[in-house]
Amino acid sequence: MQDFIYEVGTKILFGKNQIDKLPEEILKYGSRVLMVYGGGSIKRTGIYDTVTKLLKDRGIYFKELAGVDPNPRVETAVEGVKIIKEENLDFILAVGGGSTIDCSKLIAASVFLDTDPWKVVIREATPKKALPIGTILTLSATGSEMDQASVITNMTTKQKIGWRSPLVLPKFSFLNPEFTYTVPKKHTAAGVADIMSHTMENYFSVDDSAYLQDRFSEGLLKTCIKYGEIAYNEPDNYEARANLMWANSWAINGLLNTGKTQEWSVHPMEHELSAHNDLTHGWGLAILTPAWLRHCLNDETVDKICDFGRNVFGLADEEDKRALANKAIDKLREFFTSIGIPENLREVGFKEEDLPEIAKACIKNHKGALKGFVTLEEEDVLEIYKASL
Repeated sequence: MQDFIYEVGTKILFGKNQIDKLPEEILKYGSRVLMVYGGGSIKRTGIYDTVTKLLKDRGIYFKELAGVDPNPRVETAVEGVKIIKEENLDFILAVGGGSTIDCSKLIAASVFLDTDPWKVVIREATPKKALPIGTILTLSATGSEMDQASVITNMTTKQKIGWRSPLVLPKFSFLNPEFTYTVPKKHTAAGVADIMSHTMENYFSVDDSAYLQDRFSEGLLKTCIKYGEIAYNEPDNYEARANLMWANSWAINGLLNTGKTQEWSVHPMEHELSAHNDLTHGWGLAILTPAWLRHCLNDETVDKICDFGRNVFGLADEEDKRALANKAIDKLREFFTSIGIPENLREVGFKEEDLPEIAKACIKNHKGALKGFVTLEEEDVLEIYKASL
């Protein structure tokens, strides 16, 4: 295990009866708020009325930025920066899922820079300070409520790129599992796949002696498998929603990758697919991951994939380790299919002739090979895409 420093500065207010504390949490940092949200589901569910009443009752001034897309666009961040400057706002409240929070992070990081927010994403501009952010989570998926990362899409350049800064770590996050009851089945399933992918990107490594972190990862994966199917079939099951919501935060807040250093592979491959046709992120991850694991299966990686099969899916030992590893990969695919996720890229609109250009863009935008579980060059990425058709 390698040396590390671990610190998470986000205050979590978890449960059914925490939201009344929202004004006092905001007022620790500011009093003029940009409230950011997506397509309007928070109005249909009553969350919008609850939040705005709390703000009004405490005399907290706020302006709204609505319409954040599922793959958040850089143009929305530009609009958010404009509103903040015009209205002299000093705090950002993101009410929604990871897309809303990710967009809010870019807004927060760009306010004090006299430049296009996209330059922050592509690392041509580095923020030195940012507006404070708080979140109210409405979807268990990205873990953005408790991490420093953000992923932004530029449809003009057909790029979807992740960036990070400790300056945009949320100051607080309200996690009420009841706020996820109305999430559609499709997005519940995609969220589960996203949580699992975050966990697996950290889990699948070799020779790092991170035994404890791997056991944490297996526990999170088992939680997603147990409660993912329950939440998919029983949307208002509080126990299922609560366990998924808490797993969501711990999958990507730094706990699982402490003592490890490796790049992620599946996420950059999926980002190129989403940039190409606006594919639902979690679906793309679920489609790619089994093909990626099979491509990575070799003498060095087989033991880790066998651990995955035994400790996550309860598979029995076999003399032929390759057979056990392949069974584990099959079980992962079966789980994703059981919660309604398409099995292949053809089902979500991709054709084989699309793939070479996307594979090339993946390596270009990543600025080189993907060095995760195994190193992936452009031809490897293309093979995984083709195996996912």
